[in-house]
Amino acid sequence: MSSVFVVLNAGSSSLKFQIFDPSSSPDPKVIYRGMVEGIGASPHFLVKDCGGTVVADKTWKGGETFGHEEALIELVAWMQAHRAGYKLGAVGHRVVHGGKSFDGPVLATEAILEELEKLNPLAPLHQPHNLKPIRILLRRTPDIPQIACFDTAFHRSQPEIAQLFAIPHEMTENGVLRYGFHGLSYDYIASVLADYDPGLQAGRVIVAHLGNGASLCALKNGKSIATTMGFSALDGLPMGTRCGAIDAGIVFYMLREMKLSANDAERILYTKSGLLGVSGISNDMRTLRSLAPANRDAKRAIDLFVYRITREIGSLIAALGGIDGLVFTAGIGENDAETRAAVLAGLTWAGLGMDDAANRSNASLITTGSAPTAWIIPTNEELVVARQMRQVLSATRHRLAS
Repeated sequence: MSSVFVVLNAGSSSLKFQIFDPSSSPDPKVIYRGMVEGIGASPHFLVKDCGGTVVADKTWKGGETFGHEEALIELVAWMQAHRAGYKLGAVGHRVVHGGKSFDGPVLATEAILEELEKLNPLAPLHQPHNLKPIRILLRRTPDIPQIACFDTAFHRSQPEIAQLFAIPHEMTENGVLRYGFHGLSYDYIASVLADYDPGLQAGRVIVAHLGNGASLCALKNGKSIATTMGFSALDGLPMGTRCGAIDAGIVFYMLREMKLSANDAERILYTKSGLLGVSGISNDMRTLRSLAPANRDAKRAIDLFVYRITREIGSLIAALGGIDGLVFTAGIGENDAETRAAVLAGLTWAGLGMDDAANRSNASLITTGSAPTAWIIPTNEELVVARQMRQVLSATRHRLAS
């Protein structure tokens, strides 16, 4: 029975997973990927092998009592029953927020989990759901190692000045800082830059992680120098349903003049804003693109999204002192040629000249000229988690052996 790594990414109503062979080299190799979606409503369990063939497909009706625990039980049962069976060697978790204390992956213990739960208010859409499977597995299978891998950790390399807000010193000391997110994605992109252009590895690169969640990160020598997200995953670019950067006075206006509770204001800024709020139609870029030619609100939402991206890229170019490369990644970044074209059109002043045919065909290199260059690089956050799992477990074995 083969020992495997399972990488989990838990949401409020879904549990995405990938199963890796940790013995492959140089990187762990994915052998299956899948998800349980519709948790708490109409659960659907789907698994595909590395070639994309469906190997498991199961649905439940009346699944109101089918929660994350049932989803984990189904996954483990399938692993044990499928073919020769797989032994669950370790579980890795994407955890959005690691706060000040966690600047790298850690073995998840009850004490660690309690510390991470204190950060729930800083990422209310993600953190509680990321942590739920850890608690379930600590209770059900305490002997199986679990590794928490953080989206914030990659940005701890930033200079102090880039992490500060202009607020009273005691608030800073208590942890009110710019943390940054999407770090697992940026970690992966930084690790493969040399495969696309060896000069970029040590260069000044801006990565645009554009999806339902969106942010930018400035890299120098593969390290995070600055990023658009801040104290929470609400800051920076407009997103699918999140507002992005906003004048704090608007929050006071919502509380005082609109008479909203803090919870209601938070719900609006996290779940009713962004592309959805501006368009009044959808948070899905594909839907907005299809409607934009005839719908002013859909077009305005897209235009605002692009405007903020190009404006923030300008800010990050200043932080880097120039630009050698721009990378588009994540759902919109990898697949929406029109968004990429509009962003590059706004950056001609920085020397970025688009190759229209390459952009339309989703080629890797989508600019003309020698520098700066723009690229499409698919991200792989799950592989970064698997890499970090192997790193933590190897260090743990070494420590125990010594």
